[in-house]
Amino acid sequence: MFSRAKSRPETTFFDYFEKHARQTAEAALLFRAVCVGSHDIAAGMARIKELEHETDTTTHDCIDLLRRSFITPFDRDDIHRLITRLDDIIDFIEAAADRLALYELVPASSSAPVLGDVLVRATAEVEQAVRGLRDLKKPEHLLARCRAIGRLEHEADRVLRDAIAKLLHEHRDPIMVFKWKEIYESLEDATDRCQDVANVIEGVVLEHA
Repeated sequence: MFSRAKSRPETTFFDYFEKHARQTAEAALLFRAVCVGSHDIAAGMARIKELEHETDTTTHDCIDLLRRSFITPFDRDDIHRLITRLDDIIDFIEAAADRLALYELVPASSSAPVLGDVLVRATAEVEQAVRGLRDLKKPEHLLARCRAIGRLEHEADRVLRDAIAKLLHEHRDPIMVFKWKEIYESLEDATDRCQDVANVIEGVVLEHA
């Protein structure tokens, strides 16, 4: 086990990153599908929870490998930040999904699918950016993905402001406003964590430029 971790750390670490990003993107797609009523609610929520548990395992295994490895593809702190920021994304997706089910708010209001769509696009960019880490000699693709994630994070901020304004205008029930605001903010937080991942990747690119 030790010799394998030492001889091929790059492949193993990159596999963990890519697996986590792929699972996170799947969770975002499922959330959006549940929001618009195009996926069975119970099955969708169950799969999102399953994905969140799977990514916890991926994160744990990656950190365990980091602890055991002397050779790493890039800075150890950056590896730890990258895998934990990835895990933060799906934690917020799972939180939003859990609230939708708990509050029985499916099909969702118009703003939730819009935020969900921004998150789907952001996690897709994250997945592509993470794949690009295998070849740091070609940083243009990576940096383009990071810039795209930044634009989507700004879009999510704007959608959140509009969504809350719409909530306050359309709903007189403060409990309903609270419920939707909690869900919207979890989705926007997930997009913020996508930006955090992009920031880590940009830092790695700069260190290897």
